[in-house]
Amino acid sequence: MKKSRKNIPFGRPIIGEEEKQAVLEVLDGPILVHGPKSQEFESMFSKFTGAPYAISVSSCTAALHLAYFDLGIGPGDEVIVPAQTHTATAHAVEFTGAKPVFIDAEMKTGNIDIERIEEHITENTKAISIVHYLGMPVDMDRLVAMSHKYDLFLVEDCALAIGSHYQGEHAGLLGDVGCFSFYPVKHMTTAEGGILITKDPKLAARVRKLRAFGVDRDYSERKIPGVYDVTTLGYNYRMNEIQAAIGIEQLKRIDGFLKKRSENFKTLEREFSQIEEISLFQSSIDDFASSYYCLSVVLNEPISEKRHEIMSFLRECGIGTSVYYPRPLPHFTYYKTKYGISKDTFPNAAKISYGSIAFPVGPHLNTKDMKYIAKKMKEAIYQVRSG
Repeated sequence: MKKSRKNIPFGRPIIGEEEKQAVLEVLDGPILVHGPKSQEFESMFSKFTGAPYAISVSSCTAALHLAYFDLGIGPGDEVIVPAQTHTATAHAVEFTGAKPVFIDAEMKTGNIDIERIEEHITENTKAISIVHYLGMPVDMDRLVAMSHKYDLFLVEDCALAIGSHYQGEHAGLLGDVGCFSFYPVKHMTTAEGGILITKDPKLAARVRKLRAFGVDRDYSERKIPGVYDVTTLGYNYRMNEIQAAIGIEQLKRIDGFLKKRSENFKTLEREFSQIEEISLFQSSIDDFASSYYCLSVVLNEPISEKRHEIMSFLRECGIGTSVYYPRPLPHFTYYKTKYGISKDTFPNAAKISYGSIAFPVGPHLNTKDMKYIAKKMKEAIYQVRSG
């Protein structure tokens, strides 16, 4: 029997005429980098999150790297990193020559298992990196207390957490720095790009220099064009004016984007709660407000071994899915080989990575799409169980 089919991509940037016009205005002007648009974008993002300081950069990875570079982390140092995350979280540590020390996930939310962190802290540990997995905030009270107890820098990887809040405060403002991504399928986009937020004025001032070669004054501060000093080592991690212009228009609509994600997520969550063959992660509750990046389910045994067949069935129905992430980060060849990590380690992260499916809830979709996804998921499960 031929399957009914729709077109439901996992993610799609919402780009309108406003963004296109904003880009054309930048292209018609004389400044394509370190100009007024990036400053305006930073100001708007500060207002949206409540951050005193926001520094736009070329990517979330760049923001993470700058945070560690500013701290002076290097060879011989260690940074606590969740095993269940994108590779950029650990790569940013590796860039400095330091060693990422991986911690397994807990199954309730997919976030780092806080109970297992302390036993891995050594005299070489300099920082804790946490990820708000799929936008669900980590219990930051416990982590802040732990970072103070051991005098550790606390980095929040907020790549999927635009709109996430813990106790009413936006993610990224509870640690020392928060690093965000504007990749095309995230909550908002600048085509590519990122931003670092902080409450620390001295850290913000240093990072502004570090993202632009270590130059002592930016373009707008130079009394004589082309004359400046270089006071420290730095990178070319700036966001350009075209990206910032897109970001400004996206921020004007971010509340609507987030509202639609929440509506779609809750609809799909209700539908999926009736399926006994899957387990759902905990979503927003009490002090924890998710950004609803996507809805990921863990397949229960024995159908967990049929993930590929289920995803193929859904694809034939026009439903885009994904996996967050394809394997625990320390199981990737680079880290497994470098640190001699066994495939039997990090069992919770492995269960999530190898047995989960992520479903779209973005603002490019609606309630009918969510119900269609749920219907086809039930059909897919029925087929693999019968099969």
